[in-house]
Amino acid sequence: MPETASCGARRGRRGLWPRSLAARTSLLLIVGLGIVQAVGLIIHAFDRIDLGRRMQVHDAQLHVLSIYRSIAETLPPQREAEVRTLHLPPHFHVTLGPGPNPGSDVDIIEHPPFPTDNAPPFHGHHGPPGPGFPDSGGFSDHPPPDRGPPVDGPPHHDFDDEPPGSPGRHGPPPHMPVPMIAPGGMPIALPHWLMPRNVVSSHAPGSNERALSFLLPDDTRWLTIDYSLGRPGFLTSPTLPLAFLLMTLAGGTLILWGVRRLIAPVQTLAAAAEALGRDVNAPPLPEDGPTEIARASAAFNTMAARIRRFVTDRTLMLTAIGHDLRTPITRLKLRSEFIDDDDLRQKFLQDLDEMEAMVAATLSFGRDSARQESMVPLDLTALLQTIIDEATEGRADLAELVDFTVEPPQVMIRARPVSLKRALNNVMNNAIKYGGSAHVTLSVDRGAARDGTDIAIICIDDEGPGLADDELEQMFEPFVRAETSRNRETGGSGLGLAIARTIVRGHGGDIVLQRRPAGGLRARVSLPI
Repeated sequence: MPETASCGARRGRRGLWPRSLAARTSLLLIVGLGIVQAVGLIIHAFDRIDLGRRMQVHDAQLHVLSIYRSIAETLPPQREAEVRTLHLPPHFHVTLGPGPNPGSDVDIIEHPPFPTDNAPPFHGHHGPPGPGFPDSGGFSDHPPPDRGPPVDGPPHHDFDDEPPGSPGRHGPPPHMPVPMIAPGGMPIALPHWLMPRNVVSSHAPGSNERALSFLLPDDTRWLTIDYSLGRPGFLTSPTLPLAFLLMTLAGGTLILWGVRRLIAPVQTLAAAAEALGRDVNAPPLPEDGPTEIARASAAFNTMAARIRRFVTDRTLMLTAIGHDLRTPITRLKLRSEFIDDDDLRQKFLQDLDEMEAMVAATLSFGRDSARQESMVPLDLTALLQTIIDEATEGRADLAELVDFTVEPPQVMIRARPVSLKRALNNVMNNAIKYGGSAHVTLSVDRGAARDGTDIAIICIDDEGPGLADDELEQMFEPFVRAETSRNRETGGSGLGLAIARTIVRGHGGDIVLQRRPAGGLRARVSLPI
């Protein structure tokens, strides 16, 4: 049946955004942590790229120096063969030709190979190269005896013949290493007789291809070394992503733990508020913990005490009014018996009976707010069956009009049996009186509560004239009756639905009226399981 299906479980649409404060706070903090970690990872990766680039340049310069020294120390006639037999690193190419041959579309820079005149004077220290200069790599710093002076080079001059501190002592002896700044900024040390007469570097803009050309000291040919620098990897260390994930997981775990600890008092306060809504005599909250939580607990306990005092004062007032009204009503009933006119006496008695019923309903409405009945496990299916049986007992005409629409499931809840039975009786009798029938449907809405628990749904449908939309909520106000849709001659004080809603909400549920498409009303009662 479509109406029965619509009375069942109804889940609201839940988006991807979490609903709980703890989940939202945790999500924001974890996302923020991930962003910070990612930014730190990117910065670290760029640092590693820069360091890798520097290391590549440094290694390339060492390879270039080693290749140049190998060729420079070889006799000129044997240099072509030496070039062909060199064991070159990857991406290196060596040529020996009449010119630097830098190629096209490159920036060419000439570098002076010798120290300038403003360099500090050399004091003739005959020891190993100082710090900051690469080792000679096992090559001899003395020229072979049969090589002779370099081509177009300066004549050999024995600096040892001049006394220390003489003005002409501005450079090292020819057999000593001379510092030279190679292209790229790396200082190198070469013996004077191996120093190139000129150095040309070329580099294509936006490319990793580079070339260095050296004019050999004892030759007219140029030694050109072409090489390319690789692209440093973004993540050169395999442990870097793993460390990032581990730190993010550790930080996320701490965030979840901390948020749960911070949100726990809020959850306790929410549970206490729900308990107070069901029972004004619920135990107070402990006033301990952080200052803000303790102040909130104290304010909540003060509010609960004021609500209990208000309910108690109202109950006492209603009890006093009821007690004071019953005495004059009883006296009026006795005096009405002395009225000779039977019609008039009957009218008096009917009015007094109605007044007495209203007083009794008012007292009952007040007592429901100050009830002391305890919550116990209750078979809701059996309770509804009992109410149906009592409504149809002795009335065969209602046997087909008051029943379960489908076979009900077995539903167990915690409730106050007497109060809940009275509330459901009020709703059932209301449907029978004004709608002529009461078709009951019992179902369970799984996980529909705010805390994810199940809710029992009771739908009681009648086939009466129904109500306007703006009158549905008004029917739950005390002493309110729909004059145009409900016959006043049928009796009632206008407190039945108000009492029913008070009881149901005291159980943590709710009751609403809905218009049925086929006509009539539906009372939908929801109770937590």
